[in-house]
Amino acid sequence: MFKSLLLLASAMMALGRPTGNCEPEKVPTLPKIDGAPNLPDPPAGSKLLHIALGFGIQNYTCASVGASPTANGALAMLYDVTHLYPGRGHESLVQRAWDHLPSRALATHEVPLNFNKTSEGRVDPRAPGASLTNPFTPDAPLCLYGMTPIPFLGHHLFTSSGVPNFVLDGGKINVLAGKLGAVDAPKNADKGPDGTGAIQWLQLGAKDGSTGGAKFVYRVATAGGNSHGCAKAAGQDSTSYAAYYWFFG
Repeated sequence: MFKSLLLLASAMMALGRPTGNCEPEKVPTLPKIDGAPNLPDPPAGSKLLHIALGFGIQNYTCASVGASPTANGALAMLYDVTHLYPGRGHESLVQRAWDHLPSRALATHEVPLNFNKTSEGRVDPRAPGASLTNPFTPDAPLCLYGMTPIPFLGHHLFTSSGVPNFVLDGGKINVLAGKLGAVDAPKNADKGPDGTGAIQWLQLGAKDGSTGGAKFVYRVATAGGNSHGCAKAAGQDSTSYAAYYWFFG
């Protein structure tokens, strides 16, 4: 009896000892494009505030048939995916699932915006623009099949003067951004449900008037979002897209 108790105690002590296999929490690092120019890294000492999944539309104008489309803003809901980054915790995704999450959202879920019911003045009648008075759906988690709901984080929009604007954490972070750098998306990037191609990766910097401490915003891992083009008609155009937005302070 004494021998059995001694063996049991020894086993319990062994279970309580560090095994040496516990890995430290993985530090998120911006994705890179193999064999191509990349965006500059954030300055030394920068702190990651959030990684967001942006899901919405890119807007364009075709001044005339045959013209080049002019980008004129975007609208997107933002969802907090920081906890899903591989190696961050028990909810983390494996690398492949993380890499494909923007594509998964775009392919399996309706764009979470309120759209106009008319196709008048649209380059592609199948691509209506967002409501001019109430474009955003209610602030709620994004529910993708087979995943726990992804928390709502904020909105991406453009101001009346054409400045990219990110409003996070109920307004605690408000970034008015200017473009610092851009590189083309990888050749194998998801072209989106309409096959128009993936929009560029961007580095943005906070401008005067920003609040909440965010200094840099990176748009990476883009899926879809390029214009349908102006070959067939003039007017307004919108294309669905998804991407990761990394916010650094």
